[in-house]
Amino acid sequence: MKIGDFDLKGNIMLAPMAGVTDKAFRLTAKPFGPALMYTEMVSGKGLLYKNKKTGDLLEVLDEEKPTAVQIFGHEPEVMAKIAAESLSRGADMIDINMGCPAPKIVNNGDGCALMKDPALAGEIIKSVKNAVECPVTVKFRAGWDAESINAAEFAKIAEASGADALTVHGRTRMQFYSGSADLGIIKQVKDAVAIPVIGNGDIHDGKSAARMLDLTGCDGIMIGRAAQGNPWIFAEVSEYLKSGTLLPPPSLAERKKVALDHLKLLIKFKGERRGTLEGRKHMSWYFKGLPGGAELRAEINRCCSSADMKELISQITD
Repeated sequence: MKIGDFDLKGNIMLAPMAGVTDKAFRLTAKPFGPALMYTEMVSGKGLLYKNKKTGDLLEVLDEEKPTAVQIFGHEPEVMAKIAAESLSRGADMIDINMGCPAPKIVNNGDGCALMKDPALAGEIIKSVKNAVECPVTVKFRAGWDAESINAAEFAKIAEASGADALTVHGRTRMQFYSGSADLGIIKQVKDAVAIPVIGNGDIHDGKSAARMLDLTGCDGIMIGRAAQGNPWIFAEVSEYLKSGTLLPPPSLAERKKVALDHLKLLIKFKGERRGTLEGRKHMSWYFKGLPGGAELRAEINRCCSSADMKELISQITD
């Protein structure tokens, strides 16, 4: 798959997820084959005001490439500055978030709120595109609500403003993550533009990935929540799309190994305390579905050190 002048080795991507797709997560997912990964969304204003945490989110390591930095905001000049800064920190592409449904984002006029102001959205895309010499992509939703579905029209504006590719989540802002993604809307976007379109929403295995591609004609797929505690999904989907073969699920031993490697990276990048606290949700995701899962999650959430977490994980049995 090609985005702008950038050739990807595949068309399966790791979605940007706030509080999830940090460096530790991306490096854990990388060996399983995503063609492109995205950072957590980065605030334009946060970087402008030299917020250290925001700056840390921008860093892209050589061993995880290719990676796109996702930025959000509603001021064209600010977005242009953060895009240029992102490129200097190692980003291969810039993605503009115009789909986040979170109240704290849309209430500031950012994220999916921009779908209610397509003209401003177009100005932001133009400003970012003029500021960087790399592909610029845009992620958005079906529309604000069921009465204002405008994804196809929005896509045309994004393309005309210089976007090199589009990612469409087939839900409205008001749906958040409830109900089902509307694949028909993604198909409408694909039919409306000439640039690559990436389908997002409800992809949780090889069969659902194939369904997305077949019903929408989209060029690529983006996997989000289904990758939480499950980096194997990228290999699973890739193999299914190639051969129709369903790979067996990872063994408990492999789950434990990858989980502990992920925890080690969290400690490396975030320190003992923060890495352990953030590791709780990730470790819970890795072992979801095991017998006694509720009690196991409770025990994980009581761990106060990485040593405690490692000891607990070593004792997990089928």
